[in-house]
Amino acid sequence: MANTPEMASTPTSAARKAAASATGALQEKNREQELEAQVSQLQDDLKAITETLRKLTEEKAGEVKDIAQAEFRQLKRRGKHMIEDAQDQAVEYEEQLKDTIREKPLTAVAAAAGIGFVLALLTRH
Repeated sequence: MANTPEMASTPTSAARKAAASATGALQEKNREQELEAQVSQLQDDLKAITETLRKLTEEKAGEVKDIAQAEFRQLKRRGKHMIEDAQDQAVEYEEQLKDTIREKPLTAVAAAAGIGFVLALLTRH
């Protein structure tokens, strides 16, 4: 058998196929390495983002805590003022009641008796 152009082209095409296959495998390996590098970079980015979010959350939590403490102090002061006002009003009513009793003792005794009578009726039932 003589060397025909078909036979001569067969080793060349086989070599081309082998070279293409090797090139394809090399390209595939390069793609995998690139993807692994990208995945690694994404993981690093996610870690950095997570750390940033943690820091921001801690800062915001601190701010919210400070605001809550300030509001609590303000409410506490308001509550003290309201209690003081209520005590002042109670003292004022007590003074008025004492003055009324001094001016009209019989009316005060009659009113106390009437209130006692009504309370007695209410507690019986």
